[in-house]
Amino acid sequence: MTDLVMALTSGAVVGLALGGLGGGGSVLAVPALIYLLGFTPADATTAALVIVALTSATALAGHAREGDVAWRTGLLFAAGGIVPAALAGAAAGHLPQGALTAAFAAVAVLAALRMLRPAPPARPGAVDPVRAGAAGAGLGAVTGFLGVGGGFLAVPVLVGVLKVPMRRAVGTSLLVITVNSLAALAARSGSGSSLDWAAVAPFTAAAVLGAWDGKRLARKATGTTLQRLFAWALLAVAALMLVDAVV
Repeated sequence: MTDLVMALTSGAVVGLALGGLGGGGSVLAVPALIYLLGFTPADATTAALVIVALTSATALAGHAREGDVAWRTGLLFAAGGIVPAALAGAAAGHLPQGALTAAFAAVAVLAALRMLRPAPPARPGAVDPVRAGAAGAGLGAVTGFLGVGGGFLAVPVLVGVLKVPMRRAVGTSLLVITVNSLAALAARSGSGSSLDWAAVAPFTAAAVLGAWDGKRLARKATGTTLQRLFAWALLAVAALMLVDAVV
């Protein structure tokens, strides 16, 4: 019963982040799976890909209905990350557990620092396919290695580099996360990883429901307030994981 409560609570928080910010939830999912539900780092990153892919796809549908997805930009971005995500996903199973934990903690710190900075203003302009593909490739590699969708990196890149308005960047980020997560998950499908579906299923269900609440919450609270709350949570998580990796 305790594990079920932990899975439902963690899933709700992850969904709130994805629905409200277009990213950040997956960076919370992996440590929750490891420290609250007893997953190994390798299994946690694989489970996170399942959770994030399904949750992001659900949240994406809501944003698409409101016209808040830049499909061409998002598909160019996502296409650049498919191969790197698959290659990195296949390689991730060969990394030492301690190295995987330390790398994830470092990415969590970067995500938190990025969230604490104000988003740069978007300036309308034509999408540069080369720039979009290059940005997508880097994001895909991060997704494959660490089991994170990369929305915390995708949103600022979409706004600052590809000139997508903030509201559309959140929806477009969910498209990129969905594609990257599915590519990385496909690469890990033959790794022999055995997931505890009794924990993953309720975690995912709570995340999907939380994503809808996150979308509504984003309309009431300022984006800056939400970002700061999740940023400080990420810094606390990163500190815990770095201590665990060193000790």
